[in-house]
Amino acid sequence: MSQILLVEDNEMNRDMLSRRLKRKGYEVEIAVDGRQGVEMARNLMPDLVLMDMSLPIMDGWEATRTLKADDSTKQIPVIALTAHAMVEDRDKAFAAGCDDYDTKPVDLTRLLGKITALLPG
Repeated sequence: MSQILLVEDNEMNRDMLSRRLKRKGYEVEIAVDGRQGVEMARNLMPDLVLMDMSLPIMDGWEATRTLKADDSTKQIPVIALTAHAMVEDRDKAFAAGCDDYDTKPVDLTRLLGKITALLPG
């Protein structure tokens, strides 16, 4: 079973997405800010990180850059989740080191396709 770290500060988004992912068979761990997300990624070494970009304490851009700069976590795929659907935001996500990008509100079928494409095996 693949483990996904969901880094999301909005409780409603967090609950909805984690429940839906668990129903699809994923093990889901949750962090509520960027700094906690980085710490949990280093400790858990999840198969994939879903990273909200608008986070307190450390935003998703900085958290992703931190993970991708660390030899122990740089191979973990990161999918940016953001309500900002502008081309610049997509480019910024890739520049920060995200492996893919998805917009909110989340389209679960589309997101699952991106998760499947990035998970090993």
